[in-house]
Amino acid sequence: MRGAPPLVLFRVMAGNARAWEKFRAGSLLDRGPLSLREREIVIDRTCARTGCEYEWGVHVTTFAEAAHLTEQQVRATVLGAATDTCWSPAEQALIAAVDALHERATLSDAEFAALSVYFDNAKIFEIILLCGFYRTVSYLANGLALPLEENTARFPAQA
Repeated sequence: MRGAPPLVLFRVMAGNARAWEKFRAGSLLDRGPLSLREREIVIDRTCARTGCEYEWGVHVTTFAEAAHLTEQQVRATVLGAATDTCWSPAEQALIAAVDALHERATLSDAEFAALSVYFDNAKIFEIILLCGFYRTVSYLANGLALPLEENTARFPAQA
């Protein structure tokens, strides 16, 4: 967000020069082969599954509108299932892959095949990398008990 102070996460990380350099060197903050929408679905779901309201809120606030995520879809990243009808078949496969990586740190042959219907190998590689990177970001934010950023989204309440 232009004109806004740096996020707490970045300020905390920058206070540890080695950690900051490693974070930036290994980051996936650039545009990769996924569309913004695909990327944000992966990030939002990963952060939701790790219980990282901090990073989920930052991403939803910053990118959900540009990624054309509806309110129902944003809610589903936290409370929904991969099979929810608010998602396209490709997005359902994407969310199922994120869930599998979260639960088992691997994809079954069937899950990989389902992803392969919609995504080439470069995109699948990026999906796996994003899940791992944002799991690490979630560990940092949760482990350091970072305060939630002002004016960012909060996890939806269960209905």
